[in-house]
Amino acid sequence: MKSISVLGSTGSIGTQTLDIVKKYPKEFKIVGLTTNKNILLLKEQIEKFKPDVVSVMDKEKADELKSMADVEVVTGINGLTKVATLNEAETVVTAVVGSVGVIPTINAINAGKDIALANKETLVTAGEIVMDLAKRKQTRIMPVDSEHSAIFQCIVGEERGEVERIILTCSGGPFKEYSTERISNATVKEALSHPTWKMGGKITVDSATLMNKGFEVIEARWLYDIGYDNIDVAIHPQSIVHSMVEFRDRSIKAQLGIPDMKLPILYALSYPKRFKADFPRMNFGKNINLLFSAPDTSKFPCLSYAYESGRAGGVMPAIMNAANEVAVDYFLKAKIPFVMIQKTIRHMMDSFKNISTPDIEEIMETDLMVKEESRTFLDK
Repeated sequence: MKSISVLGSTGSIGTQTLDIVKKYPKEFKIVGLTTNKNILLLKEQIEKFKPDVVSVMDKEKADELKSMADVEVVTGINGLTKVATLNEAETVVTAVVGSVGVIPTINAINAGKDIALANKETLVTAGEIVMDLAKRKQTRIMPVDSEHSAIFQCIVGEERGEVERIILTCSGGPFKEYSTERISNATVKEALSHPTWKMGGKITVDSATLMNKGFEVIEARWLYDIGYDNIDVAIHPQSIVHSMVEFRDRSIKAQLGIPDMKLPILYALSYPKRFKADFPRMNFGKNINLLFSAPDTSKFPCLSYAYESGRAGGVMPAIMNAANEVAVDYFLKAKIPFVMIQKTIRHMMDSFKNISTPDIEEIMETDLMVKEESRTFLDK
């Protein structure tokens, strides 16, 4: 039985992870859970899974939960770290949203935990540091994203030096057929209407701007030690081919499946085994069209910003990510128009000086400074 801590257990990936755990009670045991503020759902999870420790980021909500649940309750970033480094935990599912996931993930690796990584911002902001640390500590980082799970599955058993290109597929989001003007004035409701995936609000908006795919490009660079010139993105509206790998002999492997996040979650938790599952089968007796096209970065410049920041290195990806976090939050609260997301990112990338070889403290300090400046910029 594998013992698991789930950081962000009340979010989309967190709740689906617990659905998987519930289906395989002889294989997985929950020892730690965390939430930002959703203590009512966390209380239900505590009753079902009996964790040893839970963390609530919001202190007031943490104090409220203490009177509601018979479990150790901790709070803040120290609480996240405690759950991520529990002695009993073998694997830590990092499903929190934003750069808040960086420090707990690093601490978990230092504690010798395997990581099931759903928090994109960890590798976007501190990819080199995190991957070097994981290598030194001999811990495993298993990708939870469907695209990176697909790539991982395609290269199992292959020599890494034979991988020549990675092709990340992308549904195109809800605005792939919109004009630039219509995209600029898109509403929150429109941005949250993803055509194929059911996800949390922040990642759904990131999918609408294609920033989510940009994050995955940077993740791919660090997960698979491959240059940006060898990472491509292909729009694939059906979301059946989850990504592809081209080898030096020009053969291409693709991983296919229904668009359901529980599949890559299960693989990340069960690896190197594959557990029997009851997901719907692909029906190739039906007319299944697999369409691919190139992304339009003139309509979706956030994807090009990710390539630009990734190639620049240093703290530039952290600058991009911090600006995006603030702008998406403002958009979801209907404080700014959709187009201001990309404008905020561009402004911050142009305004802040890069640090070429930052340590983790410099990265996190930059994250805070950019977020503060982004709020000032948007509040004008």
